[in-house]
Amino acid sequence: MGGGNGQKAKMAREKNLEKTKAAKGSQLESNKKAMSIQCRVCMQTFICTTSEVKCREHAEAKHPKADIYACFPHLKK
Repeated sequence: MGGGNGQKAKMAREKNLEKTKAAKGSQLESNKKAMSIQCRVCMQTFICTTSEVKCREHAEAKHPKADIYACFPHLKK
């Protein structure tokens, strides 16, 4: 017999620790991949979770003469 619940828990902790060690590090690479929205006028990139309101704010502040849909054609519905 052997390997009670304490042993199982210890093994599970060690296994999970190995998994998290490999995943740690900089998030810069994943952040770059998430920058999927791009202003077509100035080519500034925005993270994929950027709301329509933030896109409108950018267009009004940086490109007041351009149409918002010229900056962000994905907003057309």
